[in-house]
Amino acid sequence: MTSSASASSVVAPQSQIASRTHTAILASAFVVLALAGGYAQGTGRVSGATPTGHQVIQLYFTVLAVEWASVYYVWKGTRRRNVTLRSLLGGRWDSPKAVAIDVVTAAALWSVWLAIVSALPGTDSVQSLLPRTPIEFSIWILVAVSAGFCEELVFRGYFQRQFLALTGSAGAAVALQALVFGVGHSYEGAWAVAKITAYGILFGLLAAWRRSLRPGMLAHAWSDIFAAVR
Repeated sequence: MTSSASASSVVAPQSQIASRTHTAILASAFVVLALAGGYAQGTGRVSGATPTGHQVIQLYFTVLAVEWASVYYVWKGTRRRNVTLRSLLGGRWDSPKAVAIDVVTAAALWSVWLAIVSALPGTDSVQSLLPRTPIEFSIWILVAVSAGFCEELVFRGYFQRQFLALTGSAGAAVALQALVFGVGHSYEGAWAVAKITAYGILFGLLAAWRRSLRPGMLAHAWSDIFAAVR
């Protein structure tokens, strides 16, 4: 469990961590990017024949740029309220035991998600974008680790904390951040949005319970890596 000192470092849920305008712009940006991705697929710019290695690598670096740009935007908005990224992370690894607990929690979370996915119809919208060569796989690992850190920080850290402050409801905060997360992946199709929204709810519940993003980050990164090695 998170120590009392670690729990006290979490930003007070009653306080907005950024302006409403900042939050609206970020949420809108994810929607616009998703719509642009869906348009590109619909017009055949992304779908169709299997992408070349060059195209896949270019896409990976684009994803990296978007992931880290979103973290930078969150940092710019929250620092005006004297909120640090560390406080959004919550928890603290101050002992090997703390690390082990988060690793075990992440493994349990991933197992639950894997069981859920196994019971649902699959989607193959991104199968052609998975790595096929050693260099692609190496960059994919970087993308997976970045996604684990950046997306959990932005959605379960920033959005969930901000929605909690705006609504006063932990349940609404979890649901809203998951909805933005799911819609942000709408380029993968309607069924993928439903699955990814469920993913966001599961990870949001864990973040609310643990008051830490670290287990979710570990599980998220491993889930993306596993998609390429299974």
